[in-house]
Amino acid sequence: MSEAIKNRYEFVVLFDVENGNPNGDPDAGNMPRVDPETGCGIVTDVCLKRKIRNYVETVKEDEPGFGIYIKDGVPLNRSDASAGDALGVGAQLREIQSGSSEQAKKTGKELKKKNPDIDVQIKDYLCKQFFDIRTFGAVITTLTKGAMNYGQVRGPVQLSFARSIDPIIPQELTITRVAITKESDAEDKKTEMGRKYIVPYGLYRAEGYISANLARKVTGFSEEDLELLWQAILNMFENDHAAARGKMAVRKLIIFKHDSELGSAPAHKLFDAVHAHRLDESSPARAYSDYAITVDESAIPAGVTVEYRE
Repeated sequence: MSEAIKNRYEFVVLFDVENGNPNGDPDAGNMPRVDPETGCGIVTDVCLKRKIRNYVETVKEDEPGFGIYIKDGVPLNRSDASAGDALGVGAQLREIQSGSSEQAKKTGKELKKKNPDIDVQIKDYLCKQFFDIRTFGAVITTLTKGAMNYGQVRGPVQLSFARSIDPIIPQELTITRVAITKESDAEDKKTEMGRKYIVPYGLYRAEGYISANLARKVTGFSEEDLELLWQAILNMFENDHAAARGKMAVRKLIIFKHDSELGSAPAHKLFDAVHAHRLDESSPARAYSDYAITVDESAIPAGVTVEYRE
């Protein structure tokens, strides 16, 4: 594993959706998420991180050092126990996982008494094995239940909610199918009805932060990890196409690289330099070409360089 990154970064991701639902809201019948005060569409950070994890899992296929911790069908306790097996304390970790709160704390204290650094070793092992822990951090429930340190690993990469540039108007479409569900309805029904929610078009903007300080001190997020992250962001929708999501694509990735670990400028000043506006305000946007994306490079302070990827 290469050494941790040495530069702080911020970045802006612009992606769009056409005739699809980018992030359904389970509290609203799976309609596209909307800010009720502004009408702008929302995509959660959790949704974007899932796309990034899925891309890395697809590309790396559980290659050593690039596993995915938050993974469909794999309990977190199983991944935690794998660290214990590698360090010779698998039985004790499973005892923590299956025992009562009091028993778990007692077992955790016994582990710490025998090896004061066992919690650090477990955390470091999991960071080395799982890309998403090195990147986004994680809650290591076994350590938390065992009352040990490092139960909450703070990752160097953080994402904001994505918000659409303009208000969106979700549309509810009625759809039909010729296949009938129940045998008893087959004689009376020719079709069954359903609903589908879409956004005709929306351009969304998300912002992100990468802390070199946390990478060095906590997870070891490396230059190799960073390049894989950029690749995953640019391609996070390419292996995730579905009829419900319509056509989604990352249109632009704007990267701000600082010349130091702690950075040379406040993040908000860099984000404020990125502008997206509709070219024709008299008609609704229906394509990425309806927008102009600009970066005011004169507002970028010394010590920060700008990189564009598409």
